[in-house]
Amino acid sequence: MNISKLFTAHPAEVGESYWGHLFAASSFGVRMMFAGFACMVHALLPFLFVDTGSRTIAALNEHLVARRRPAQSSAPALRADLLNL
Repeated sequence: MNISKLFTAHPAEVGESYWGHLFAASSFGVRMMFAGFACMVHALLPFLFVDTGSRTIAALNEHLVARRRPAQSSAPALRADLLNL
């Protein structure tokens, strides 16, 4: 497999450039880390961050599903193209 395709195949499947995917995935990761921290604090102090984890998960899922809808129509063609390396 071509080295550049290792970095660009998945982003292309979801309709993003490498740099766009880097930003989007990093953004998701940072939000998940903060939500995880809030959940750990909530475990110790149950009166704090009562719904932060569940709200964050719901918001990230909604955003992810919305972003993938347009890219799903082109994903099968891109995957077929990758098989013809």
